[in-house]
Amino acid sequence: MHWTQSAKTVAQDPLNGYDANTVVVSDRVDINAPASVVWAILTDLPRYNEWNPFCIRAASTLEMGAAVDMTLMNYPMPGQLVPNCEYICAFEPERLLSWELQHSAFWPYAARRDQMIESTGPGTCRYYSTDAFLGESGIHVMRFCGAWVKRAFDDTARALKARAEAMA
Repeated sequence: MHWTQSAKTVAQDPLNGYDANTVVVSDRVDINAPASVVWAILTDLPRYNEWNPFCIRAASTLEMGAAVDMTLMNYPMPGQLVPNCEYICAFEPERLLSWELQHSAFWPYAARRDQMIESTGPGTCRYYSTDAFLGESGIHVMRFCGAWVKRAFDDTARALKARAEAMA
């Protein structure tokens, strides 16, 4: 089940609650490659630097709760890199890969990224991703970085499409 179907609202859970107004959704891209190829690319973290323009390094065991240590391109400040660490919270082969950063006293900006693959035929699929900025601070995070996160995720979707179609 996709997490937003059962998530608590901000009113119910001000620390981690979900608000549809604070979700970035990438462009949906139709890919002329099977879902299995796209999944293989998404889970081959050591090769992200070969194709992903936003997340240029990622390392994880991809087990539930495991850290995903990433190096991201800083879209607001071109040429700069940003370290980021989030934690695996959903893993459904060929369908869903998700990581999150929960609210803490140190970092009160909870968020969850979902990367979805929808099989559309034996040799085709559709990909898109979302980033939900959670809790009471979500609207502020959305205003500050929603636009550049959208651009980064759209760039990633297009690059994933190109990579998968070249490999299929």
